[in-house]
Amino acid sequence: MTSPQQPQPQPQPEPHDTAAPGAAAPMPPAGAPEPPAQPPAEQPEPRPLAAHPQPEQPPAQAPVPPQAGPAPQEGGPAREAGTMMLQAQQPPAAAPGKEAGTMMLQAQAAPQGAPLPPQGAPKDAGTMTLQAQQPPAAPPQQPPYQPQQAAQPPQQQIPAAWQAAGPGGGAPGYVSPIPVRRTNLGHALASEWTKIRSVRSTLWTLGVMIVLNVGIGLMIALLLSDPYRTADPLLGSAWLGLLLGTLCVIPLGVLVISSEYGTGMIRTTFTACPSRGRVLTAKAIVLFGLTFVITTLSTTLVAVVHAGMLNGPAPTGDQWLRATIGSGLYVAVLSLLALGAGALLRHSAGAISAMLGLVLLPMLLAVFMMTSESLRPVAKAMIEYSIPNSLGALYDQPFLGSGPSGWQPLLILVGVTAVVLGGAYAALEKRDV
Repeated sequence: MTSPQQPQPQPQPEPHDTAAPGAAAPMPPAGAPEPPAQPPAEQPEPRPLAAHPQPEQPPAQAPVPPQAGPAPQEGGPAREAGTMMLQAQQPPAAAPGKEAGTMMLQAQAAPQGAPLPPQGAPKDAGTMTLQAQQPPAAPPQQPPYQPQQAAQPPQQQIPAAWQAAGPGGGAPGYVSPIPVRRTNLGHALASEWTKIRSVRSTLWTLGVMIVLNVGIGLMIALLLSDPYRTADPLLGSAWLGLLLGTLCVIPLGVLVISSEYGTGMIRTTFTACPSRGRVLTAKAIVLFGLTFVITTLSTTLVAVVHAGMLNGPAPTGDQWLRATIGSGLYVAVLSLLALGAGALLRHSAGAISAMLGLVLLPMLLAVFMMTSESLRPVAKAMIEYSIPNSLGALYDQPFLGSGPSGWQPLLILVGVTAVVLGGAYAALEKRDV
C-alpha cells in the first residue's frame, strides 16, 4: 500500500480568520463593501501512487457511504478527507474465482458550522490508492502419495492332480510329484558304511591292529627261523600278534554306536530310519564285514610267512582254515560283542572298560587263584574259557591241554554274542534315546 500524496504548503491565514469551515461568517460592519465571492477550490484528480499496473479489466467500484470524520484538532492544519482506492485480492486458485473490485473513498465536505483551524484555510488532501497484489502462483497439485507395492511373483499353476486330490476333488489322496521310495536295509547299510569309513577312529583302530598283527607275527617268524629248530604245529605261534590286535578291535565295536549316543547323533539316525532294529542290524553287518576282511587278510599274510620261514610238519587244511578264516571270524564276532555292550551301556568309556575286563581279567584273576587249592578248579575253568586261550585253541596252541579245541571256541563266542545282541535289540525298542 502506498502513502498518499503530501499536500502542497498553503499560505498562513490571517490571525482573525479563526472560523471553522462550514460555520456562519460574521456579519460585516454597516456600510462596508462586501468581499468578493471566492470560487470553490478545485479538487485535484485522484492519481494512483502504486507502482503495480492496474488489471486489464476495470474493477467494479463499490462506493463507501460517507461518514463524518473526526474534527480537526485545534492548532493543527485542517485537511480534507482524501480518496482511498481499495482493490480486493485475488482468491486462491483452489477457490472459485471472483473479480477484484476497487473501493473508492471520496473526500467529504466538512459539516456546516464546524470552525476552521486558526492557522489558515483547509488544504486539499491527496488521493490514496490501495491495490491488491497478485497472489503467488499456486504450486501444481501433486497426486496423493501412494506406497508402491512390491512386485508379486507370478502364481504357480497348481497341477491338476493336486487339485483333484484336494478337499473338493475326486482323487483318493495327495499325489507327490517327487518319486517316493520305501526305505529298506540297503539304505541303512549305505548310511552306516558312510559313517564308519568317514570317522578317524576306524582308521586308527584298524591301522594299529594291522601293525600289531603283522609286525609281531614277522618278528616271531624271524626269531624262530632256525634250521635246527622245529615248530609243531607250524602255525602255532602266529596268533600272539592277533591277541594284541583284538585290544584295538574292541574299542572300534563300542564306538560304532556309543559315539552317536555321546554326540546326540543317534536321534538323527532314528529319525531318518525309525526302525531301530534295522539300524542296529546295519551297524552289525558293516562292522562284522569290515573287521572280518581286515583280520583275515592280515592273519593270512602272517600264516604264509610262518609257513615259509619255519621248519615243521606242513599244516593241514583245517589248520589253514582256522588260522586264517577262523581267526578272522573270531575277531569279527568279538567286535559284535563290543557293539552289543555299547548299545546296552550307551557310554563309550564304560563299554570299553567292560570289554577289556572281559578279555584280560579272567586270565589275571586265574593266576592269583591258582595258589589256593579250593579255588584252583575255578581258576582252571576261567583260563580254559578265556578269550586268549580260546584264540590260541584255534591255532592248536592253548594254555592248558584241556578245554575247548578246534572250532569250539568260535561257537562259544558266537553264543555269548547272540545273547548280548538280543539284549541290545530289546533295549533299543523299549528305551528312549
